[in-house]
Amino acid sequence: MLFEIDNKKGTIFGIIFVALFSLLATYLSELRIFKSIGISPLIIGIVLGMIFANSLKSKFPKSWNRGVKFSTKTILRLGIVLYGFRLTLQNLQEVGLNGFSVAILIVCFTFILGYFFGVKVLKMDKKLTILISVGSSICGAAAVLATESVLKSQAYKSTIAVSTVVIFGTIAMFLYPFMYKAGFINLDVFNMGVYIGGTLHEVAHVVGAGNALGTEVSENAVIVKMIRVMLLAPFLIILSIFIIKTGLSKSDEKKKITIPWFAVMFMLVVGVNSFDFLPNVAVDYINIIDTFILTMAMSALGMETTFEKFKNVGFKPLILALVLFIWLIFGGYYIVKLF
Repeated sequence: MLFEIDNKKGTIFGIIFVALFSLLATYLSELRIFKSIGISPLIIGIVLGMIFANSLKSKFPKSWNRGVKFSTKTILRLGIVLYGFRLTLQNLQEVGLNGFSVAILIVCFTFILGYFFGVKVLKMDKKLTILISVGSSICGAAAVLATESVLKSQAYKSTIAVSTVVIFGTIAMFLYPFMYKAGFINLDVFNMGVYIGGTLHEVAHVVGAGNALGTEVSENAVIVKMIRVMLLAPFLIILSIFIIKTGLSKSDEKKKITIPWFAVMFMLVVGVNSFDFLPNVAVDYINIIDTFILTMAMSALGMETTFEKFKNVGFKPLILALVLFIWLIFGGYYIVKLF
């Protein structure tokens, strides 16, 4: 156990060490160079963690690894639960049935396309394929983290998936406003917001692209993006069933469906937040704390990722992410036009 007397000291020091990385990532994210391109502390955290893992990790006590693992599991799940304070059920009403339908269709088609193209065409590892697909279809790094917790996959696979989110999400954040202003995207202001929110990877990418096109576009984009985030909980429950049915679970585990408790708690928090039980100031502070917690999880994830684990992966993950990126641009556009 992590918190037995013999392990307690190393676990606590490991958690504190991860927290210090998270503080540094949070500080760096406030610098103009990172804010201007929408790089969140989560992304900076995983990069810092990877730098540490591939340079100085061997010089630190191995007992601290228990705290790192605790951050990638328990602290991560707490972060996903608290993520629910960013959402309300009223978000569904603000964009109506059209926005809700677009979000569901894009999430479903993107994930299905990603899974079959990755597994059947590229012959990729199933867990890595799922992580990349969910990162593109739902909510970027946060979705990858939550899914990794259900899949119980190796840390480096999550790191690869998050890397694809950073690369193509950042490209999209600059590309969409350019294409819209150049006349390549024939959508009104409302539907442009739906399009951005329905197809960009990270919340930060959505905010960046939306703000470049005005308040109305930005507001609708964020709402649709939040609907995609809400779909994370039912997705994780369905995924846990899928894992059992397809044999992705370990052979020595009992063949039973396990509902991820943090996904259920996430939806409960969304429900509670919809009734405004807490003042806005309190919710704002909770969201700040939650971002820090998720940054800790990402930093810890990076600390368990060494470059040598990437050697046998090749370019296939990048190809899959590129295919999904192109699908989101064109497929997402026609889905929005359909509604």
